[in-house]
Amino acid sequence: MNSQDFMQLMSTVKIYDLTQRLSIHTPPWPSYMPLGIQYFKRLAGAHQGQGANGQIIQTSNHVGTHIDGEIHFFASGRTIGNVPIEEWVGNGVVVDISDSVGDYDLYSPELLMQKADIRKGDILIINTGYHRYSWDQPESDEIRYFVKHPGPNRDFHTWALDMQIKWIGVDCGSADHPMNTIIRTWHPKAFVEADKKLMETYGQSWDEMFPTEEFYQVMHLKLFPQKLVHAENLGGEIAKLSNKRVWIGLFPLRGIELESSMCRIVAMEP
Repeated sequence: MNSQDFMQLMSTVKIYDLTQRLSIHTPPWPSYMPLGIQYFKRLAGAHQGQGANGQIIQTSNHVGTHIDGEIHFFASGRTIGNVPIEEWVGNGVVVDISDSVGDYDLYSPELLMQKADIRKGDILIINTGYHRYSWDQPESDEIRYFVKHPGPNRDFHTWALDMQIKWIGVDCGSADHPMNTIIRTWHPKAFVEADKKLMETYGQSWDEMFPTEEFYQVMHLKLFPQKLVHAENLGGEIAKLSNKRVWIGLFPLRGIELESSMCRIVAMEP
């Protein structure tokens, strides 16, 4: 393809924004610092005006749509700014399982592969449907969004490695099931509910199916050392791409010291 053909092709591409809107009202992951914004100068400031608006922001990296970096949980990993841009873009698929999962549910590789054409080396975006509970939506529910969202089953992390998934994106609070994180301790009533549902569905308690020493934050602790990281809190136009193969790009700050970064995620469809 020559340059002219490429430019013509790109002029017809549809671009979808998979990024959650960002505000001081956007809740961070529980216990993290929220976003703070203030002006340090204004157009009509002192002494005949300062001529420009200027702001200072203060935030943790885990507010709104963000990419967890390798060193978020793995001290010997790469920082966000040391990951080549090529690793953030490429072929991918947006898998919609929203009609198959609810509070505390588990999703499996088999379920995802039934829904969409997932190939080795893909960027994998999972639409659980829980973006509808994010802070800026009509059904906003912070507890459901962070505490009750579905999560991966026992086999998911090994399957993702076998498939050489480039990176994973989820439209909820975490790529781990919340009951395999510290949220289990912070919300004991929710854990009782999740444990009961698991027993009714699978005939096993949570600790029987997910021994803590093996599955605590498994999507972080076992995948980040293998350079398989994930983005959390996706949203935007994600529902428009149900089970479609697209070209996906994630654009974080090129921060050499950053353990994670807020980012913009887009998908392109011919």
